[in-house]
This record gives sequence, structure tokens and C-alpha cells, in this order.
Amino acid sequence: MDLLYRILVYIHVSSVILSIGPFFILLPLVKKLHSAREQETNAYLSTFQSVVRLAKHTGHVLVITGILLVMCGPWTWTTPWIIMTLIFLFCSLFFLARAFSPTLRKYKEEGQNKNELATKLKQSIWIYIILLMTMLWFMVGKPTFW
Repeated sequence: MDLLYRILVYIHVSSVILSIGPFFILLPLVKKLHSAREQETNAYLSTFQSVVRLAKHTGHVLVITGILLVMCGPWTWTTPWIIMTLIFLFCSLFFLARAFSPTLRKYKEEGQNKNELATKLKQSIWIYIILLMTMLWFMVGKPTFW
């Protein structure tokens, strides 16, 4: 059982890295969107969509391994840092679904202000990174709130 638990922790941590890391790569990419030509914009948006897709899939692995770790590990569902992580998880899932795809679709519409859309994407990236890093802090620091 100890080996299984360690493997689950490894997979869980790996999925955290794959969920958070690519969003830092998007920050310089969004900066380039302000001055990109149409062909470049399409390449940047394709990369952006791939990162969001990767985050969604690694998020599935993250949630599944997290459930298994609670079931196999020493913590319960009523542990404060687990409850707070779940609250932030649901917020981040809602945010991920609403923040990126609609804005990326607007890039293809005529008459859209590309600078405003790029600024909105940058803000969304930072909000999402903060949500994910907060969850990471809960999991690593395991703070006691009550």
C-alpha cells in the first residue's frame, strides 16, 4: 500500500506541474498578441487553446489522484486544507470554463478589439495561476483553519 500511495503522490504532483506550468508560458505569448499579424495570431491562439486543453486533461488526473490519495491516505474529507482545496478547485473549474474559450472565440469575430482581448486573456491567466497556486499552497502547507 505504501508503494501505491507514493506512486499516486508522484502522479498527483506531476499533474500539478502540467496544470500550472504551461500558463506561465502563455504570458509572453499574450504580449505578442498585441502586435501580431493574422497568421501569427492564429498560431498563438492555437498554442493557447492547446495549453487550456492540456490543463483540462491534467486536471482530470489531478482530481482522480487526489480522490485516491484521500481514500488511501491519513486525511479525511473534513480536513480543513482539503475542504479549502475543494472550494478553490470548484472555483478554478468554473473560471477555466468561462475565462478562456469565449475570449479565444471572439478573436475570430470581425470588429473585435484585439488589444482588449489580449489584456483580458492576460488577466485571466493571472487569476487562474493565483487560484492554482493557492490550491498548491493548501496541499503543500496543509494549514489548519479550524
